[in-house]
Amino acid sequence: MSGAFRLQKGGLVDRNRSIKFTFDGKTYQGHPGDTLASALLANGVHMLARSFKYHRPRGIVGAGSDDPAALVQVGRDGISTDPNTRATEVEIFDGFEARPQNVWPSLNFDIGALNDLFGRWLPAGFYYKTFKGIPGWMFYERRIRDAAGLGVAPVGPDPAHYQSVNRHVDVLVIGGGAAGLMAALAAAKSGARVILCEETAQLGGRLLALDPMTNRIGGLSPQAWVKSVSEELAKHPEVTVLTRTTAFGYYADNFVGLHQLCQDHIVPQLRKEGKPRQQSWRVRAAEVVLATGAAERPLVFHGNDRPGIMLASAVSTYIHRFAVLPGRHPVVLTNNTSGWTTAFDLAKSGAKVQAIVDTRREIEPQLLAEAKELGITVHAHAAVVATRGRKRVNLCVVRALDSQGGVTGPEITISTDLIAVSGGWSANAALFSHSRGKLAWDAGLQAFRPAVSWQRERSAGGANGKTSLADALAEGAKAGAEAASRSGFETSPPDTPRLELERNLHYRVDMITELPSGIDKTRTRAFVDLQNDVQSKDLKLAVQEGYRSIEHVKRYTTTGMGTDQGKTVNVNAFGIIANALGQTIPETGITTYRQPFKPVTFGALAGQHTGPLYAPRRTTPMHDWHVDQGAIFEPVGDWLRAQTYPRKGETFHQAVQRETKAARSGVAILDASTLGKIDIKGKDAREFLNRVYTNAWKKLAPGRCRYGLMLKEDGMVFDDGVTACLADDHFHMTTTTGGAARVLGWLEEYLQTEWTDLDVYMNTVTEQWAVASLCGPGCEKIVAKLCPELDISEAALPFMAFKEAAIDGLPVRIFRISFTGEHAYEINIAASYGLWLWEKVFETAKELGIEVTPYGTEAMHVLRAEKGFIIVGQDTDGTVTPIDLRMSGLVKKDADFIGKRSLSRSDTARTNRKQLVGLLTDDPKHVLLEGAHVIATPTEPAPPVPMLGFVTSSYLSPNLGRSIALALVAGGGERMGETLYVSRRGGSPIPVKVTETDFLKTLGGRA
Repeated sequence: MSGAFRLQKGGLVDRNRSIKFTFDGKTYQGHPGDTLASALLANGVHMLARSFKYHRPRGIVGAGSDDPAALVQVGRDGISTDPNTRATEVEIFDGFEARPQNVWPSLNFDIGALNDLFGRWLPAGFYYKTFKGIPGWMFYERRIRDAAGLGVAPVGPDPAHYQSVNRHVDVLVIGGGAAGLMAALAAAKSGARVILCEETAQLGGRLLALDPMTNRIGGLSPQAWVKSVSEELAKHPEVTVLTRTTAFGYYADNFVGLHQLCQDHIVPQLRKEGKPRQQSWRVRAAEVVLATGAAERPLVFHGNDRPGIMLASAVSTYIHRFAVLPGRHPVVLTNNTSGWTTAFDLAKSGAKVQAIVDTRREIEPQLLAEAKELGITVHAHAAVVATRGRKRVNLCVVRALDSQGGVTGPEITISTDLIAVSGGWSANAALFSHSRGKLAWDAGLQAFRPAVSWQRERSAGGANGKTSLADALAEGAKAGAEAASRSGFETSPPDTPRLELERNLHYRVDMITELPSGIDKTRTRAFVDLQNDVQSKDLKLAVQEGYRSIEHVKRYTTTGMGTDQGKTVNVNAFGIIANALGQTIPETGITTYRQPFKPVTFGALAGQHTGPLYAPRRTTPMHDWHVDQGAIFEPVGDWLRAQTYPRKGETFHQAVQRETKAARSGVAILDASTLGKIDIKGKDAREFLNRVYTNAWKKLAPGRCRYGLMLKEDGMVFDDGVTACLADDHFHMTTTTGGAARVLGWLEEYLQTEWTDLDVYMNTVTEQWAVASLCGPGCEKIVAKLCPELDISEAALPFMAFKEAAIDGLPVRIFRISFTGEHAYEINIAASYGLWLWEKVFETAKELGIEVTPYGTEAMHVLRAEKGFIIVGQDTDGTVTPIDLRMSGLVKKDADFIGKRSLSRSDTARTNRKQLVGLLTDDPKHVLLEGAHVIATPTEPAPPVPMLGFVTSSYLSPNLGRSIALALVAGGGERMGETLYVSRRGGSPIPVKVTETDFLKTLGGRA
């Protein structure tokens, strides 16, 4: 036996095996197939949580993702723990552990419950009105932050394995209930690729909550019919059925995110190694069928939040799906037809139903006759006006309703251990709303339902407002067939099964948003949101205090926030707010449904993209060589680039200084393979380059190179690089390492949308060429030895030129360009020979008796700064023009280019804009902090301090024997020789002298 409230017959749990689990430190027994909620109910446990604000006792309300209150902490402290887990969804296994959250020191004795004693002084907006702006706010803020939240986040790296996969399908069916099964079956028979996902462990949905003894679908019990459809779907190879899988978000272009729990229901020690614990599916569907069903609403009445007060549909689910009787002396409170089914389910399962309380005046005769036959007392046009019981309901008070919205007559006191409530049904339209679909108010349902679809989608069954099983089956079949047809498959809706139902009454609901209590309103505690402790009077207070927008009321009161996201509370809240405003619900409007529909673990979203796979790095052909030399790497865009090569006993700084010195005194080599490279070809290639660069390109001769700046439409520097003319209609463009993809996409956008008349073709060749950049006084000898047949004299291969050549018969391109200001060559070779070339350089240098020093990106930064060369993204920040960089010579006057018009705007043309200059400190050893503010005074005045600019690059130059810095300074070009100051934390500002950016020329006398 797994508990005193476990039924002897029925249910879908495995009675042949018992499993032990622990909750709140106490061990219980359950069966495979149980959720934590069903297993606890079987053992008579209703209270398992505390509410967020008042720490009031909370019990099990629903039977799935609709439960707003039964949140627990699963697992032990540390890594393997999951907070805010719905007890109604998590499946137990042998050794399963869970405990209450948001309690101290224990669930039964929680100090936080003191808030409840002062509840009348803690209304909606209490924090805003009490603490904000008062003296000592920070003291209160710390305490409030400590109290915030519900569960405890896991600590440390998660040892579990997760996975994410991409799928394209013809038809995606979301929801495995009656409508979803028929939709999947209809689409499957067409041959379409179909995914059917269901958030629970078993297909069937509400069908599993029907009495299998008195209901028949196609001659089978509902459970047997579900099994038969599942078996038929399994015969179709193009159909994938995913259980324990939630569609958490519906995005643009029929992109839907699915979250699958793969092994959470398995004992951790038995989980398959290498298989994911959870998995996310990124599904792009041609057509989508939303068969997400409907959610039952609770009723709002005084004392409605006690443990033991549950949704009527959840009670039926526990009876027929889990073989659990939630209470022996229940009362059913309803405003619609469906609540009576739960009352009869309870009576036939052995419970002594104390009463059915229905707010409606007119009740179907068939229901009254059946209640009389079962010996159930009926109170028509009545309501529960109060309850008793702190940790579980034990009593309720019933009174008749009058015609003015109040109560009348004597109080009827009923002893009870369960109140099953039904306030009507709302279409589960969250995903429909995610898809930008529009909802409409259905007066007959007293709920919103899908109205206008935005994407290639259709809703079916309860999700579309259908309340009968026959309608759900028929609409599901039609929706599945239509989705398959619109995906290009020929099909027609399959025949729906014949139904033999115990009762098939027309669904009628009496819309009462809050039941009257007959007591003073200030003493009424009628809860709308059980998780966040929002009462009906909180909503009314928000309206009274001037809030008119329903979105504002939501945030002011926190209604429908947290993990619930309005699943059970929204319509009731809308009704109460509408009444307070004197409007109808459609006039008042609804709040926005946002992704995710249910919480999704970060692990599942990340999938396998963690650790080294989080951001896969691109490496050059010489990467292994760099590793062998002990290189320290840095990520540049997607690439890993060697930052420096420390020798034994060297610090990072010492290695950089040595490499920087070697590049100007000997020979140094840089792996420049990561530079973006774009091959541009076509008869209009010159005109194209002339439009994208700020300088002229129409006369660049084949064999020559030119440096250029690219601007965005706003006139700000976007990228830079050197482009070589291979032939009159063929060019080789280089870009910054991190900007290659961005530049290519930007250029393609112009070609495809703005300049469609140009005959130009582009392709990325970044990974097709490996590049070894040789720099320094002795590099010419090495290149001459490598290419003995190539004339590399100044006349034959001048600066900013290139030649086709060969090294040992392998074709190469030799570029005479430099980013260091030294004599340099960039040798390009097919990437597959990159490592061979690299090692060939060292071998040749050794033969010549020349030492070659590899240098990394950090030394390269120092070298280029010594010459005053910019790095886009470091010395620019998206607000810098060529004039700001003092490169007006690169801006042509006689032709148009992207961004030219913006350079003449009043703001970009003003003379006091920040301009790039050099800075020299009085103390040559003091290296300025990059990003530090440049100011005009030797002492900082009282805030706000006027800022002239900021330092963009700062280094210690071993070749110049001092620190150097580049900075953007207001009117910098007119400040040469002027003394300014750079602020620093904890000290007086540092005096600096404004200079030209070419420090080699200024300090070293080198042109």
